[in-house]
Amino acid sequence: MTNPRHGKRRRNPLAAERLSGVHWTDVDLLRRFISDRGKIRSRRVTGLTPQQQKQVAVAIKNAREMALLPYPHGRRG
Repeated sequence: MTNPRHGKRRRNPLAAERLSGVHWTDVDLLRRFISDRGKIRSRRVTGLTPQQQKQVAVAIKNAREMALLPYPHGRRG
């Protein structure tokens, strides 16, 4: 029996699209894993496995270096 306080398990977006890996040039896919403030979303939110989350994080960081994706906002207010 499931605990009613816990939501249902997130579907893995990479498995749904039958993707084995992530590349830093696939900006449309990587934008799904970035918040509106430019931060990388957590595994709880995305539903990825730990290995996939690491791949996505490295791909996002590479895409940021190549100026394809924005860095997170550092200032408040």
